Amino acid sequence: MARRPIALVTAAVLYLEAPGIVAINAIMAGFVEAQSMSLDGLDPDAMVTGTWALGIVSGLLLALCATVALIAGIRDKSPGRAGRALLIGCAVVHGLLGAVTIGLIGWGAFAFMTVVLGLIVLTLVAYGKGTDALEEATAPA
Repeated sequence: MARRPIALVTAAVLYLEAPGIVAINAIMAGFVEAQSMSLDGLDPDAMVTGTWALGIVSGLLLALCATVALIAGIRDKSPGRAGRALLIGCAVVHGLLGAVTIGLIGWGAFAFMTVVLGLIVLTLVAYGKGTDALEEATAPA
C-alpha cells in the first residue's frame, strides 16, 4: 500500500500551510492595528495581540501535526494515541474551516482545505488500527 508517500505528502502540505496561516493572521493583525478596530469596546491592542497569538499557536499546531505525519511516514508505523488524536483534531478543524471558506473566500480556498482534509483522513485510514500487524503477517519472510 502507498501509505508512506501519503503520510509524507500530508506532512509536506501541513508544513507549507503552517507559515501561511501565520502570515494570514499577521495581515489581519495589521488591518486591525492600522484601522484601530475594536469589537464591542475591546481594546484594539488586545485584539492585535490576540490575532498574533492565534496565528502563532495555529502555525505551531499545524507544524506539530505535520511532524506526526512525517514520523509516521518515515517509520512506516501508525502514530500513537496522542498523535492520532492530534491528526483527528486537525482534520475536524480543516473540515469546519473548509465549510466557512466557501462563503468568505471562495471555492478555491474550499478546494484547498478539502484536499488537505482528504490527505489527513487518508493518512489516518492508511495507518488505521491493526494495519501494522496485518502488514507484518503478510510480509514475505
